[in-house]
Amino acid sequence: MSQTSVQIKTMDNASLAVGWAGERTLTIDRPLAVGGMGLGYNGGDLLLLAVGACYCNDLFREAALRAVSIKRVHIEVQGEWGGNPVRARQIEILVTVEAENSQSDILELISHTDQLAEVPNSLRFGTPVKLGTVRALSTVGN
Repeated sequence: MSQTSVQIKTMDNASLAVGWAGERTLTIDRPLAVGGMGLGYNGGDLLLLAVGACYCNDLFREAALRAVSIKRVHIEVQGEWGGNPVRARQIEILVTVEAENSQSDILELISHTDQLAEVPNSLRFGTPVKLGTVRALSTVGN
């Protein structure tokens, strides 16, 4: 079993944050309309990007195993949000693959990838999410 970890740290007195995994970084923020600076991705964006990125990467991995020569992939991930608490109610993955193979081989690749893509399956099968260690550092009276 493998384990991965990411970290997020805000700038002082702002919702603007940097997230990183290893040496790779990205900017995270809340939209302007809800009090952020609007300078980065929000959590919903990142969830949908994670679904699409996993699907895209897995298409290439599975294509190599099936001798499918991918020229281009286009993935759009759409999320519908609602409920109380607000959460993703439905996520849809729209996939276009252009390859130097038959249409049936490409469709089989997409279908096969859909069955094993790790991030979409984590959501489909309900991965538990728990709150771990917490610390409260008060600046009152300092």
